[in-house]
Amino acid sequence: MKALALFSGGLDSMIAVKLMREQDIEVVALFIDIGFGSSNDKRALLESRAKMVGAEFEFVNAREQFIQDILFNPKYGYGKNFNPCIDCHANMFRIAKALMPKYGASFVISGEVLGQRPMSQRSEALKNVLKLAKDEEENLILRPMSAKLLEPTKPEIEGWVDRDKLLGIEGRSREIQLKLAEDYGFEEFESPGGGCLLTESAFASKIQDVMDHDTFSIDDIDLLKAGRHLRLPDGAKLVIGRDQNDNAKLEKVEHKGYINAKALDISGPLALISKDATQNDKNLAASLILTYTKANKDIDGSVLIGDEIISIKPLSTKTEAHQYFVVKV
Repeated sequence: MKALALFSGGLDSMIAVKLMREQDIEVVALFIDIGFGSSNDKRALLESRAKMVGAEFEFVNAREQFIQDILFNPKYGYGKNFNPCIDCHANMFRIAKALMPKYGASFVISGEVLGQRPMSQRSEALKNVLKLAKDEEENLILRPMSAKLLEPTKPEIEGWVDRDKLLGIEGRSREIQLKLAEDYGFEEFESPGGGCLLTESAFASKIQDVMDHDTFSIDDIDLLKAGRHLRLPDGAKLVIGRDQNDNAKLEKVEHKGYINAKALDISGPLALISKDATQNDKNLAASLILTYTKANKDIDGSVLIGDEIISIKPLSTKTEAHQYFVVKV
C-alpha cells in the first residue's frame, strides 16, 4: 500500500508521514511549490526531513497553475491579506490525487490539524476543502493528525489504515506534537518554509501594486521576494537590493519586463527597473540608486541602466525616497 503526502517539512506533516510508515505504508512526500513560501531554497532540507520520516521526496512545481487558477479568483476568498487558504489546500489535494496513478498510490494524506488555523482548518473549512478537491465521493483524503475526530475515510473503512493508530488532535496547542517529536527523535522540525508570504500584509501590498500597473506573471514571484520596491511617478517599477543577499537574489531574477541598473565607480546595490521606463523615471531611479550608496550628495555620480549611463546627484536623504515605496515606512 502506498500513499502520497502533502509535505511542508513542518512537524505536523512529518508526524503524519511517520504514522503511515508505522503501519508499513509506503509514502511519497510531495512538496507542491506555489512560489510563495520562503525566499530561500529549502529543497535539500525538505528532502532530508522526508528521508528522516522514511518517505521518498518529490518536488512539484505548481507556480503557474496556482497563479492562473487560484490566486486571483478563489471561491472561498482570502484571509486577512492575499491568502486563499481553503482554495489553495484543495488545489494541492487535486494535484496530489491526479498524481496517484503515476506513483501507484491509493490515497492522499496531509498534516492538517482540526482547529489549528482559523481560516483553513476549522471543521467547516476542512469539509469545504474536500468539496473543492472533489473528494466527497471518493473519500481518499486522510488527515492522520485529527482522524479520530473526523468521519472515517475509505483508507480506514477498507482497512488499508488502522484508525485506532491514528490521532485525534484538535486546536492550536502543540503539546502532543512536541512529545511525539521527542519520542521519534526528531532533532529539528521547525517549518522550513518560513510561513506563507501571502499572509503578510507587506507582501500583499507588493502583489496589489503589480496588479494595479501590470498583469501578474510567474516571473513576478521571485522579484517580489527581494529588495526595496518603489513605484516611480511615470509608472516604472524600481527594485533596489538592501544587502548582498538581496543583490544575489536579484541577480538570479529572470524577468523579461526589467533591466539591470547599478552605480558605477562606487559599491552599492544591484537594482532592476521596468525596461519601458521613461527617461524621467530612469533619471529618478539613478538618483535613488545612488542614495543607497556612500556617494557624495553634492557631486554627480554615474549609474548604468541597461546600456545607458546616467550622471546625476543622489537624493539629499534616504527619507526622500520613502514617498516612492510600495510598502510604506
